[in-house]
Amino acid sequence: MTTLTDHLVALALRRDPVPDAPALAARYSLFDWATCGLAALQEPSARHMRQIALDEAAGPTATMFGGGQTSARMAALVNGTISHALDYDDTHFAHIGHLSVGIYPAALAVGEMTGAGLGDVVTAFLLGSEVAIRVGLALGPMHYDRGFHQTATAGAFGATAAAGRLLGLTPGQMRQAFGLAATRASGIKNQFGSMGKPLNAGLAASNGVECALWARAGLSSARDGLEGPNGFLVTHSDSPAPAAGQIDGFLFDAIKFKLHACCHGTHAMIEALLALPDRPTPAQIAAIELRTSPRWLSVCDIKRPRSGLEVKFSYGWLAAMTLSGMPTADEQSYCDATAQDPALAALAARLTVTGDAAQSDMQAAGTIRLHDGRCLPFQHNLDQPFLAGPLQASLRRKAVVLIGAAQADALWALLDNHVYRTSTDLGQLLRGGNQA
Repeated sequence: MTTLTDHLVALALRRDPVPDAPALAARYSLFDWATCGLAALQEPSARHMRQIALDEAAGPTATMFGGGQTSARMAALVNGTISHALDYDDTHFAHIGHLSVGIYPAALAVGEMTGAGLGDVVTAFLLGSEVAIRVGLALGPMHYDRGFHQTATAGAFGATAAAGRLLGLTPGQMRQAFGLAATRASGIKNQFGSMGKPLNAGLAASNGVECALWARAGLSSARDGLEGPNGFLVTHSDSPAPAAGQIDGFLFDAIKFKLHACCHGTHAMIEALLALPDRPTPAQIAAIELRTSPRWLSVCDIKRPRSGLEVKFSYGWLAAMTLSGMPTADEQSYCDATAQDPALAALAARLTVTGDAAQSDMQAAGTIRLHDGRCLPFQHNLDQPFLAGPLQASLRRKAVVLIGAAQADALWALLDNHVYRTSTDLGQLLRGGNQA
């Protein structure tokens, strides 16, 4: 059966000559479009956008991971995408979003552009995160459940806030920036398991930089792009709850850090299986019954992953890996060969996943049934406060595995305000020492 996408691809790539009448109309349209563009050169929006483009082309100002510098917007796009590529970054479950990968790239890029101190960049990130969380809460759970990727959607507002703060936007300009973000923010969960997912984080960051720069340049927007008529909330959620985002205090400290290089919705299951006092071998297992939040069924229950990226979103494969002793904390475990492993496939096929409304987004529970008739219950709740000591040790071990001890130690020094004082210091570190 031909799908709409099949039809659109064929239409876009057709090689037959187009009929004369529409071809002539298209030429008329070209003439008219060029006329309108040339006639609008003195409009304020034209001046603003041209100046933004000229500023961006004036020279590299912001760091890219691994070396080189480019414009703030492009650096934010590149670094957001790169830093989410492993799917190993933090998650805030109040609105199900990855905050660091969508907001820090924007904050660092604008920080380098403006010469901001590292402390100012961190503050901008934190406040941007608070904005993103509140936008996510206002959108309500239906936004994520409908298929939107809040790292990209709510995250774009957070990136806008961080970039706008570092650019010194006035309250009026920040309002305009948020209005522009409302028409710019995008990202869908359909991309999960592909390179489009990390790109969503990069888009959030670059959208934030662009919207802040546009507002500073004078580009106007709807006065209330969030709650106004046909605004972001009502168009992107079946049940928006603006009051839910009007919360005093800070919410960021409920952030959860990943200790497994896969979708955070699978971590409670992995921790529960790892905690089994007498973990069975694959040969002993007859069946695995998992109960998880219904929300995750459309996110991380890929039954037959085709690639290493899709393995990160497969309860069956991740359970099989955990019970087979494969290190879920090691990014090297998530290769295409893992997706094709027949032993993992056989064990994964014994897993049954059920949506259970009694399980929160951070919980998982279930039973392993053995061939000898025994039943092994398991459960875990990620919503437990991290103790500073164990958390530091876990994060450092993770860093050493991923980037080596020397770089891990250098990054750890970021926690000391006396070592890295400016965004330029951090940029140099991320570029690789003195690499330009």
